[in-house]
Amino acid sequence: MNDEQRDGGEQTPPQIPGRHFVRPGIDDRPDYDKVLSESDKAAVARLAVPKDTEAIVADPYVTDAGAQSAKIAESMIGGNRIELPDPDSAFLDMRDPMVAANGERVSIRDVVRLGAGFTFSLIITGIVWTALSSILVPQLVDQIAPDQRASFIGLINAVGSVIALVANIVFGTFSDLTRSRFGKRTLWIASGGVLCGLCVFGLTAADSLPMILLLWCGIQLFYNWMNAPFVATMADRVPDKFRGTVSSFMGGGGVLGQTAGALVGSMLINDIPLGFSLGALGFGLVGIIVVGIWPREASNLDEQRVPLNLRNVLRAFVPPHGKGSGNFYYALLGRMMMVAGYQMITGYQLYIVKYYVFSDSGLDAAGLSEAAAGVIAVMSVITMIASLLAALVSGPISDRLAMRKIPVALASCLFAVGAAMPWILHSPMGMYLFAAIAGFGYGTYNAIDQALNVSILPNPKEAGKDLGVLNMANTLSSVIGSALTSTVVALTDNYQLVFPVCIVVVLVAAALIMRIRGVR
Repeated sequence: MNDEQRDGGEQTPPQIPGRHFVRPGIDDRPDYDKVLSESDKAAVARLAVPKDTEAIVADPYVTDAGAQSAKIAESMIGGNRIELPDPDSAFLDMRDPMVAANGERVSIRDVVRLGAGFTFSLIITGIVWTALSSILVPQLVDQIAPDQRASFIGLINAVGSVIALVANIVFGTFSDLTRSRFGKRTLWIASGGVLCGLCVFGLTAADSLPMILLLWCGIQLFYNWMNAPFVATMADRVPDKFRGTVSSFMGGGGVLGQTAGALVGSMLINDIPLGFSLGALGFGLVGIIVVGIWPREASNLDEQRVPLNLRNVLRAFVPPHGKGSGNFYYALLGRMMMVAGYQMITGYQLYIVKYYVFSDSGLDAAGLSEAAAGVIAVMSVITMIASLLAALVSGPISDRLAMRKIPVALASCLFAVGAAMPWILHSPMGMYLFAAIAGFGYGTYNAIDQALNVSILPNPKEAGKDLGVLNMANTLSSVIGSALTSTVVALTDNYQLVFPVCIVVVLVAAALIMRIRGVR
């Protein structure tokens, strides 16, 4: 044994004349300072855990790489907390937060175009949908059958919501399974808007309640034909790093559209056919324009094909299950309750202003319509300002603080405060305060809730299906909200108790959201 071996140093193998031994991984190891590029060094540096950080262990039930990545991104935004995947998990996802779930590395310009497309779509669909559901269709029903107005609005919302529920899940799944040179979402979005517009145009000739019901079901069917792939596009194409900000602009577009829709509807209350024609044009063009604003969706013809058969379609109706799926259901039920509370008031906004705020005014039918239109127009402007301000600031703040759950729950509580205003003040001022306070709360909610939903998706590869299940909250909530308001009015013959019931519903929503684990 030589001196080096006795000292415990590195042992050098004996040399054979004419041969040179290379020890793998030792003698042939490259100089990484010279071999690695600057971007490679930055990528390696991102994997390091600084010594002064507080590490927390990821949910051991998360077994999907995409979901694990979303959770990592949520915890790493701001602060000094870094979430580490469970050491026993097979998934140690280090996907770059600048890479979308579909594998595309998008540029800032692409993110801006995606955000602009989402925002534009939500503005247009919000205007048309709110004008139709809150003003124009209720006014048409009030003209055709005034003695059945409350019950029939509840009926079309219930039947239409069942259609929308099934359509949302089915078409979300169909788009997941689509393989084409235009990608999986584009064709569904463009064609759904056109078909929905045709159904809206049919309302210009509707002169009976059954005809209104039939066309309304068609509108719900084709709107969700377009909307389910539209919502799934955010999970597909927006990187984790920008989801909060894009969701904020989506929320801003949504509240701007909804509040502008109430204003537009109030302006067209005396010319319903014109309102339906403009609505048809809006729905017919929105899908085509949006896919033109977005960067072109890449072909997915080479993506692994899943058979389109009855078994896979029925599988779409099976929501996530097993350990770790509790967050999904808390988000689902929380959204369902929140939107139900929103629907209780806004879905009956015209009737509440007519027959609650002006119940003692002594105005005739024409005077009631004119007075209600004026109040709703003012409410629309107030809500637009409050909601837009909330939506634009809350998303970036949520990204900065790395919070999703707490702002959503607080927004629900703020909406409850706004709903108390008309209950306390039986006057137009009560409705204006509702518009300001609840509008700010709902704007905040809309801005952040979609980012919260994406962060708790069990499987990003089935984003269309799972977001379809989550978005069924919007359809079921219409049934719940309409049923609650219709029941209260039927039992009390007035709209006063609608407000305290709404408050209870949205506070339940806040409590459910706070039950979500692993998300701040």
